[in-house]
Amino acid sequence: MNIAIVGAGHVGLVSGVCFAETGSEIVCFDNDRTTIENLRNGIVPVYEPGLTDLIVKNQKGGRLKFTTCLIQALEQSEIIFIAIETPQRGDGSANLDNLWAVVDKIREAASSPKLVVLKNTVPAGTSQRVYERINQDSDVMHSVASNPEFLSRGTALKDALQPDRVVCGVQDGKSEQLLKKLYEPQANIGVPILFMEWESAEMTKYVANCFLATKLSFINEMANMCEALGADINDVRQGIGHDQRIGFEYFTPGVGYGGPCFPKDMRALKALAREKQMPMRILEAADYVNEDQKRVAFNKLEKAFNGYLKNATIAVWGLAFKPETDDTREAPALVLINQLIEAGAIVRAYDREAADSVEGELQDRVEFYNDPYDAAMNADALAIMTDWREIYSTDFAKLSRTMKGNVIFDGRNLFEPHEVAASGFVYSSVGRQTSFPGFTPQTVMSTAVHEPA
Repeated sequence: MNIAIVGAGHVGLVSGVCFAETGSEIVCFDNDRTTIENLRNGIVPVYEPGLTDLIVKNQKGGRLKFTTCLIQALEQSEIIFIAIETPQRGDGSANLDNLWAVVDKIREAASSPKLVVLKNTVPAGTSQRVYERINQDSDVMHSVASNPEFLSRGTALKDALQPDRVVCGVQDGKSEQLLKKLYEPQANIGVPILFMEWESAEMTKYVANCFLATKLSFINEMANMCEALGADINDVRQGIGHDQRIGFEYFTPGVGYGGPCFPKDMRALKALAREKQMPMRILEAADYVNEDQKRVAFNKLEKAFNGYLKNATIAVWGLAFKPETDDTREAPALVLINQLIEAGAIVRAYDREAADSVEGELQDRVEFYNDPYDAAMNADALAIMTDWREIYSTDFAKLSRTMKGNVIFDGRNLFEPHEVAASGFVYSSVGRQTSFPGFTPQTVMSTAVHEPA
C-alpha cells in the first residue's frame, strides 16, 4: 500500500519504518529540512533500539522515502497518517494547533480522496472535528480514522510489528477495509484488529495510559507504606503479582513515572473531564501521588545529610525517564537534579543516551560524564534514577574506591540491600528498609553522614 506519514518524530518514524518493513511504500514528510536530510543519510533524531538499522534497510530497499514536499507525499499515497505532537496547554488540556495546521494543509493540497488517519493521541471527538474541517468547502471528500499508537519507548519496534492489539476507529466500510489490508501482516500472526467508533478508539488510548499510570502510583504509595511499616515492597509485589488478576506489568515501585505520554495523557483526560463536569477523583489522586513520588530521592538524600546538602557532591546515574530512550520529558531525575542544585549541591551526571537532551538546559550547573564511575568520582552520595543495563552489573568494590562518601539511593530497587551494605555502603531504596554496613535491614537511619560545617 502507498502511505504518507506526516511527522518525522518518534511515532511517525517507528510507524513508517514498520509499515515499510511489512511491505508498504512509505513517504515520510516533515517540514524540518535538517531532520529530513539527516534521515536520508541514516542519522535518526530519536534514540530507539534497532530503529536506525531498519530505516537504512528500508531506504535501500526503496520502500521508505523522506521528503519536505507535502504535495509529493500526498500524491503518492492513499492513506495519510498524521503523527505529530499534541503537547499540553497550561491547564493540562491537549494543544491541537499543530493538528489543525496539518489538516488545513491536507485539505488544500490533496487533489483526490484520502483516508486520513490520526496516529497521535487526541481527545474524544477530535476525529469528528477533523472530518468536518478537512471536508469543509471542498470538492474532495476525505475519510477519517483514528488509529492510536501504543508504542513504549525502548520497545517501540516490537510494539508496532507484534502489538498486543491494533485499535481502529472508523465510520465507513471503505476505511475499515483499507486498514484491514494494511494490518494484514499483524492479523496473520494472531494480533487482534479491533474496529470501533471514532470516540471509542480515541478514549482507548487515554484509558490505557491512565490505567497504567494509576497502577504505578498505587504501587509507589504501597511501597512508601511498606517502608514505614518495616515490610519489603519487593516481597509484597511477588506476593500479589502472581495473582493473575493483578500481574507484574507496570507494577514496579520507583521514583515516579515520566515521559511524553503518561503525565500528559493523565492531565488531558482530567481537563476533558472538567470540561464535561465529570470529576476524575482516581486520576487526580494518581497524578498527585506521582508528582510527590518524584521528591522521594531528594528527601532521602537530604535526610542522609542531616538536612545539609550545600557543597555535597552527588552523582546521578540516569537522566532519561526510563532505559532505552533519550527522552527526559517529566523525568524524575531532572526533578532531583533541580532540587539538589537549589540546595547548593554539586551534581555529576551520567546517562548513556540522554545527556545531550538536557546538557543545554543544565549547562554550567551539572557536570556530565560518559562513564558512571567517572561521574561517581569523589562523590559523597550516588542516586540511581534510570535502570540502564550496565548499572545492574555495578562493581561495588570499585565504586567504594571511587566515591568519597558511602551513601547510595537506588530509585529503581536494582540490588539486594545486604549485598550493597557488605561493600560498606549505606543503601536506601524504595519501599524497603535502609541497610547500613554491619546492620540488619530493620535498622532505621538515625545518624547523619555529613554535619554542617
